[in-house]
Amino acid sequence: MSTSTISNETKLIQAAEATAKASANSSSSGSSSDSSSAASLGLSSLASNYTTFLTLLTTQLQHQDPSSPMSSDSFTSELVQFAGTEQQVQTNTKLSSLISLNESSQLSAGSQWIGQVATATSTTLPLQNSSASLSFSATKGQTVAIAISDSSGKIVKTDTGTAASSTNNWSWNGTDNSGTQLADGAYSVSVKTIDSTGTTSDLPFTIKGTVTGVHKGSSDLEVEMGQTSIPLANITNFTAATTSGSKSSTDTGSTAS
Repeated sequence: MSTSTISNETKLIQAAEATAKASANSSSSGSSSDSSSAASLGLSSLASNYTTFLTLLTTQLQHQDPSSPMSSDSFTSELVQFAGTEQQVQTNTKLSSLISLNESSQLSAGSQWIGQVATATSTTLPLQNSSASLSFSATKGQTVAIAISDSSGKIVKTDTGTAASSTNNWSWNGTDNSGTQLADGAYSVSVKTIDSTGTTSDLPFTIKGTVTGVHKGSSDLEVEMGQTSIPLANITNFTAATTSGSKSSTDTGSTAS
């Protein structure tokens, strides 16, 4: 193997590792507020401000100059604004209730997916029962590198090879680069290639996992694959799991390990 080939392969692996680490770091962040609690807080704040407004208005009316009474236009206008704001908050509350009912219906319907194999566009790779798999698109003969990192951003597995066809399947038995068996869970994955000029780029890929549950996430329903949760919007299709006694074949130009 030539020095340039070794150099390109090293560069490719490093690029794949960097992307996998970045993906792990980004997936560890994220928080959101609940819309129903926000609406409740809005109503509570509105009620408090409204009470304060009435108290001030009553006090002002009690101590006004009888010979020069205050105009009713200003406080009438404020009363109208308070009423309009209250209606808007209540509308948002009712809308949140409708959304919640719709999600509950989707959760019930989602039970049919349990036990099926889901394909998703995601950089999160679910390791279930010491097994994980993905499919990537490439040109036959392209050099490919796959890197996997754990939740802390530590690279645990790398693999290189040559694409066998336009669509390639790659499987992982959950062992790291030293052969140690890793625990099931969510791992971050990157698939990269490199051209003749030494420029690296991402290859499109999808991951697969067996559905074990469905739950309401922060902004969308999420499909559970063991300890991994992926937004329903990222799921491309569901297929029946292979029957016991039969194994799905692995067609890949890279080493499946």
